[in-house]
Amino acid sequence: MRYKVLYFVASLLIILPGLYFLITSGLKLGIDFTGGALLEYSFQKNVDANDLKQQISSEGIEVGQITPVSDNTYIIRTKPVDQSKINKLKDDLGGKFGKVEDRRVEFVGPVIGNELRQKSLIGVTLASIVIVLYIAFSFRKIPKPASSWRFGIAAVVALVHDVLVVIGAFAILGKFFGVEVDTLFVTALLTIIGFSVHDTIVVFDRIRENLAKHMGRKFIDVANLSVIQTLGRSLNTSLTVVFVLLAMLLFGGETIRWFVVALLVGIISGTYSSIFNATALLVWWEEKLGH
Repeated sequence: MRYKVLYFVASLLIILPGLYFLITSGLKLGIDFTGGALLEYSFQKNVDANDLKQQISSEGIEVGQITPVSDNTYIIRTKPVDQSKINKLKDDLGGKFGKVEDRRVEFVGPVIGNELRQKSLIGVTLASIVIVLYIAFSFRKIPKPASSWRFGIAAVVALVHDVLVVIGAFAILGKFFGVEVDTLFVTALLTIIGFSVHDTIVVFDRIRENLAKHMGRKFIDVANLSVIQTLGRSLNTSLTVVFVLLAMLLFGGETIRWFVVALLVGIISGTYSSIFNATALLVWWEEKLGH
């Protein structure tokens, strides 16, 4: 905890590039948020993605992204389009590229997309508020002059750090690789929020126990002791999740790839922030305002 300022600087260096691209370019929103169609076509012959995109564009359909799933199978995301154009598109693709099978056709209206975007923001905001209240209540009997509210706010600051890291990473991926965010991305964010707070509470709960046991020691010493005692548990818990996610990333297929990437980034960030952001912030706050 003596090096807490360095941890804050390191976090800023990680977050700032993502924030820059988030502000300048924003997230590349998928059809869940913008509305549109998701088509999965399987072709009997070899088809080049660029030729496929050119043919779809010539039909007057605006293509968002074409992703290869397996041999001659593609997921195509388009801007809002009606059913008649989709039917004509399949016939025209069959005429140009040979036999084509539509494995999936999904439509999302722009109104539903806007509603999902609003509900996602409300969900993340409400989760953060409830977490502060829950931690403040749970830690209400902590020895004075420590404050339970500081524990809650420090946990949410670490949570915000993790969310910004993931969102920033996807702003960069969207800018340079065309990666879109969808409802699975929101699911990943909410999962990361839960994991981050869980890991932080483990450390904070040990600080609470050690404050009662070591009444005469400085807060920074108690925090150091608590981090050392919980470090092995935090790393072991995180690594088991990381190994599972790596397996899913390698063998899980295209449809969940970026969902898994978001979880991986968030879990690693959450493990880091629980120790080097939440605890460090709490120590700094208690040193400045605790007496």
